[in-house]
Amino acid sequence: MKIVILGCGRIGAILACRLSQTGHDVAIIDVDNSAFQRLGPDFKGKRVLGNGTEQDTLRRAGIEQADCFLAITQGDNRNIMACQIARVIFNVPRVQTRIKDPLRADCFAEQGLETFCTTILAANYLEHLLLFGPGASGAPAAGSASSSEDRSVPDSVGSEA
Repeated sequence: MKIVILGCGRIGAILACRLSQTGHDVAIIDVDNSAFQRLGPDFKGKRVLGNGTEQDTLRRAGIEQADCFLAITQGDNRNIMACQIARVIFNVPRVQTRIKDPLRADCFAEQGLETFCTTILAANYLEHLLLFGPGASGAPAAGSASSSEDRSVPDSVGSEA
């Protein structure tokens, strides 16, 4: 699968490396060249320096052949705009975005944008741990981000979008 990721922060870098290691064709975009250091030397994907809301940058990342576009920068507005461009202009089949503001996530989900709200995900995760403990059935796995363990989450976690 050809995947374009906007945002090479901690989440973007981990995801890009995992997807690249499993054989996917991954391109990751960031405005800060030093962010690509998070990828490490084993990353086999493409690093694209630029603004993910600019069509030229998206083209350099291969958006025209992408099966999936994921926007996970720190900015809700930038993520929303980039996803709209990927979906409307480039007709990417799967477009998903991280939204931190739960109200915005609901609003854009109602308009057909696939969103996941990290604020709600974190709250659901913590609620589950508090109520059922870390060893309970369906509890998210603990450990470092570099672990290859499956990190299943309770079914209720993904239901906000």
